[in-house]
Amino acid sequence: MKALQYREIGAAPEVVEVPTPEPRPGEVLLKVTAAGVCHSDIAVMSWPAEGFPYKLPLTLGHEGAGTVAALGDGVAGVEIGEPVAVYGPWGCGRCIKCAAGAENYCERAAELGINPPGLGAPGAIAEYLVVDDARHLVPLGGLDPVQTVPLTDAGLTPYHAVKRSLPKLGPGSTAVVIGTGGLGHVAVQLLRALTAAKVVALDVTEEKLDLARKVGAHEAVLSDAEAAGRVRELTGGIGAQAVFDFVGAGPTVATAGACAAVEADVTIVGIGGGTLPVGFGALPFEVSVKAPYWGTREELIEVFDLARDGFIDVHVETFSLDEAPEAYERLHAGRINGRAVILPNG
Repeated sequence: MKALQYREIGAAPEVVEVPTPEPRPGEVLLKVTAAGVCHSDIAVMSWPAEGFPYKLPLTLGHEGAGTVAALGDGVAGVEIGEPVAVYGPWGCGRCIKCAAGAENYCERAAELGINPPGLGAPGAIAEYLVVDDARHLVPLGGLDPVQTVPLTDAGLTPYHAVKRSLPKLGPGSTAVVIGTGGLGHVAVQLLRALTAAKVVALDVTEEKLDLARKVGAHEAVLSDAEAAGRVRELTGGIGAQAVFDFVGAGPTVATAGACAAVEADVTIVGIGGGTLPVGFGALPFEVSVKAPYWGTREELIEVFDLARDGFIDVHVETFSLDEAPEAYERLHAGRINGRAVILPNG
């Protein structure tokens, strides 16, 4: 089969031929319908050889959807031909976090060497994908796999972040979304669907701000040195009750802190390496700063329900498997508006 692999530190990913996998006992083989492309992959491919955590070559793709092609011995609960999406942050399935469906915070994954597909385990940008357990499959239930596959990360991750700030986003409140690309434009839709807050979107290009407006942002502001001041103006000097930074670089994290009101939530979702000082006087009183990771299995089902009811819709650009390296080039250059999706089987 064909697969997109990161094969050498510092090199571009390549489309290569690899053996088609067969499911072992307890595993499920998917024929991949759609696979998402994410900035996290670019971050992984930028890490130096010293301390690189994964074995190469690595098949990329941690957002996957497909049809069940084969079942390993002992698998129950899914059927051949069933359309499903993959819950990505795999855990041990037995610790207290996994028992609650929060495998994104599994207490034993690192100890046991359990990795998500595309982030250590073979990923979804391939014609076939092995899923380690049927519990990591969520039925699509009539959803379009191409439109839905980004929701397994670009929907689930912002939903997990937004859900924890819902109590602070009542009438008269303001939520700021920094970075309105793949995850951020979904966050805008989630905030409009789930809260009464005024949503202010920040980004560095008018193209992405235009997308933010189209998906529901009340205000769209260029993310520059004046952005925090503009947010203060829009909120009568108070600031925002919740700020979600989907970039996470030093300048955006600083802007996030500068936008926060007293008792606000600042949630740093992006993995740009920025940090926000916390201490008396560093931020307004009782500001909470969080750095969440992905989301729970229960939350992924909730995200799919929101999509099924028409509350969220991901803007996607599609590519063939042979075009996957180009998709990564365009993403790295900031030329993907929304989310790139690979169609490994056409």
